[in-house]
Amino acid sequence: MSDMTAIRLPLTVLALVLGVAACQPAGAPTSAEAQAAATIPGTAGGASPFSEAAIWDGEVDACRGQAPVADDCLARAMQAAKASPQAIAAAHQLGAQGNPGYVSAWREQDGVGIATIEYPFRANTNEGTLLVDSAGHTVDVDADVLPEMSRADATVKPFLDAHPEATPFAPAEASGSEAQPDGGVRLIYGTPMRTCHACADVGRLRVAYDFDAQRRFAGKQILDLR
Repeated sequence: MSDMTAIRLPLTVLALVLGVAACQPAGAPTSAEAQAAATIPGTAGGASPFSEAAIWDGEVDACRGQAPVADDCLARAMQAAKASPQAIAAAHQLGAQGNPGYVSAWREQDGVGIATIEYPFRANTNEGTLLVDSAGHTVDVDADVLPEMSRADATVKPFLDAHPEATPFAPAEASGSEAQPDGGVRLIYGTPMRTCHACADVGRLRVAYDFDAQRRFAGKQILDLR
């Protein structure tokens, strides 16, 4: 074999390597990067970002009045303030649902996560609560607490007949818990009923949120309205 042939073979191999590299999409993550992303809650791994690690408390005044891009501004503010990946992922999830905000506090009750959410860009009701089950699913205790189809139910109809203008006004507040026979737990939240935002309460709607023995969300139901 000539010296020229001996040189040509390594060059051919090098060309093949460079060709393969050129075919990779620009910015494609390496296997190590993909693995890292899979372990960060709220990214490729699919885990819930809501936990104690998602708590953040920072300055967002510069983002006020920037709707509908307030959530983008919030993300930049959190990144600049070195918020945790979980905090940023949780805020991103809230923004994607049309509710720009961030986790301001976290606690657990009977195995169920309870995240306090700060909604800094709302005109009213700047604080809310998400219940987080063992699978990472979240339940907003202020969302659809009195569905239209339930208004004819005997549990609520007498009150609504007497107060036809009354409606639930968030935020709901924790009002107790009950152990369930199957090992599950029921968390109870109460929401004031008013005829206007500044009006006095005329009643209170109590809603139960049930979780099974593994603390997976099992459903909710209206307990009473009086």
